[in-house]
Amino acid sequence: MIKSRPSHVVITGASTGIGRALALAFAAPGVTLGLAARNVERLDVCAQACRERGAQVITATLDVRDAAAVEHWLNDFDEKHPIDLLIANAGVASTLAHANDWEGRERTASIVDTNFYGALNAALPVIERMRTRRRGHIALISSIAALRGMAISPAYCASKAALKAWGDSVRPVLARDNIRVSIVLPGFVKTAMSDVFPGEKPFMWTAEKAATHIQRKLAAGRAEIAFPSLLAFGMRLLTLMPAALADAILSRMSYLPREER
Repeated sequence: MIKSRPSHVVITGASTGIGRALALAFAAPGVTLGLAARNVERLDVCAQACRERGAQVITATLDVRDAAAVEHWLNDFDEKHPIDLLIANAGVASTLAHANDWEGRERTASIVDTNFYGALNAALPVIERMRTRRRGHIALISSIAALRGMAISPAYCASKAALKAWGDSVRPVLARDNIRVSIVLPGFVKTAMSDVFPGEKPFMWTAEKAATHIQRKLAAGRAEIAFPSLLAFGMRLLTLMPAALADAILSRMSYLPREER
């Protein structure tokens, strides 16, 4: 069943990529957008484009790793515009190009802090307010990489898998308060993030196509939104195979750091 269109939407990581495309997709007369990102110039360009589509836009230049700053801004926004939909989208990529690359503790922690804890820094304050109102929708932008780890991006895969597991865990609990949780698992989307990925990128979508698909599935109340379907099916199939066979398949697809020659 199609749900009513949200009037107050907050998107983190809104200055570029899927976040920017989602902001433009939701921008319309009668909609108030809360857009947050680190890059003020790109954020301002996105905000202006959304205003030209008729939306009221409130921006914040912040890093989702700063829990206090995120909570302060979200609480202030929610006081004036009770949030119907929060899209926790901010994230960073990390890949290993060569076999001698390694993601040590500091690098891994930075990726997890952004992709996992950054999403929770946005979601947790909003959830508390939604529980009081007994309504709302939380969308967590994970990745199709959450379905099966790849040697080329261990920290990224781990952070996105953690986000999916957290969302799966809280979804039935929050449903008691009439709060929906949707986990979005995009495959390859043509963005700056995907541009640095050195492996094969089958079935790549544009950011605009991905945003339209996500918006439609969120409106339908889907708990999990994985796309494209063929890639999602393949990743799920890998989890049913013996680990050695799945590793070999991913290696042939260039999802293993290259050896130095």
